[in-house]
Amino acid sequence: MVGASKTETASGPIRYGMVGGGQGAFIGAVHRIAARMDGEFQLVAGALSSDPERARASGAEIGLDPARNYASFQEMAKAEAKRPDGIEAVAIVTPNHVHYPAAKAFLEAGIHVICDKPLTSTLADAKKLAALVEKTGKVFVLTHNYTAYPMVRQAREMVQKGLLGDIRVVQAEYPQDWLTEDLAATGQKQAAWRSDPKQSGAGGATGDIGTHAYNLARFVTGLELDSLSADLDAFVPGRKLDDNAHVMLRFASGAKGMIWASQVAPGHENGLKLRVYGTKGGIEWVQADPNYLWYTPFGQPKQLITRAGAGASPAAARVSRIPSGHPEGYLEGFANIYAEAARAIRAARKKNGKPPRDVIFPTVQDGVEGVAFVEACVRSSKKNAAWTKL
Repeated sequence: MVGASKTETASGPIRYGMVGGGQGAFIGAVHRIAARMDGEFQLVAGALSSDPERARASGAEIGLDPARNYASFQEMAKAEAKRPDGIEAVAIVTPNHVHYPAAKAFLEAGIHVICDKPLTSTLADAKKLAALVEKTGKVFVLTHNYTAYPMVRQAREMVQKGLLGDIRVVQAEYPQDWLTEDLAATGQKQAAWRSDPKQSGAGGATGDIGTHAYNLARFVTGLELDSLSADLDAFVPGRKLDDNAHVMLRFASGAKGMIWASQVAPGHENGLKLRVYGTKGGIEWVQADPNYLWYTPFGQPKQLITRAGAGASPAAARVSRIPSGHPEGYLEGFANIYAEAARAIRAARKKNGKPPRDVIFPTVQDGVEGVAFVEACVRSSKKNAAWTKL
């Protein structure tokens, strides 16, 4: 385990390492940009690929010290835990099946974890990881980055304040078109692992983007899901995982919801949308135009609330970086997650330290719920869309 002297006396940027995110990867570069944006983190170590040669080449490309450019995450966890200047946190940006063993290794080494979603490839692993987080007391951040967009925080605060009244209907969708053809057959890396049950887990589109839509709906509304009915399809011949999902939701409060997640919808790129309707009004947010939130009080004209503009809430202002009229979006959302993680990690340096109450980030428990959502969708669809409890 990491000694107290290392974490309690550390100053300056938080030293972190990365697992995955090497040559040919997409999300690793996004994490590195986000971690740098506020100067809160410094990348000092990495195990950037499961292939040792690619790991070394990838680390050299981004300027890692050769002595801290590791061939495996197991080696990295052990070595960094022993160093007086070892990493305090690790970012895990691998295919889903590596999330659990990598996170386990670093938690057991006394290192905080920032992990890409979904949490794990199986619910059993997700639950074991949650128990380990509880046991170690380490900070665990799941990078559902859309929860950190200013106007999503705005929407959440409006729901909490009761401006929409009692929530009746929640609709979320996330359509894409990039897997309309069998892209995995061409050897495209991102398509290949996302279409492989051994690497992705039980869900295809449900795990990759459906979890984002579900998490966003839960984050904004605070509603607890009771049961769901899912109709999943793999429209591309030979594809082993779903590429389109229609999911109906029943919340414990009595509210109803729907989620559409598709990767075979030509004309859509990253079309994440959320609509929430209550007894007093409704809201609509579109990820492609993320600096705007439409709000309609029942019986009144539609209102446009802009990021950092008139009517924006303190919760939205807290994660806004620049004046209104300048676009903020995907990278800034990720950076906000890292900024929240930094506040939590700095607080954890103190005995029994907890971050301020306004620090918000998706936790390991959110991750467990996301994997439970995926597996419930798969079970439901196999039973002809039967209503299924989480």
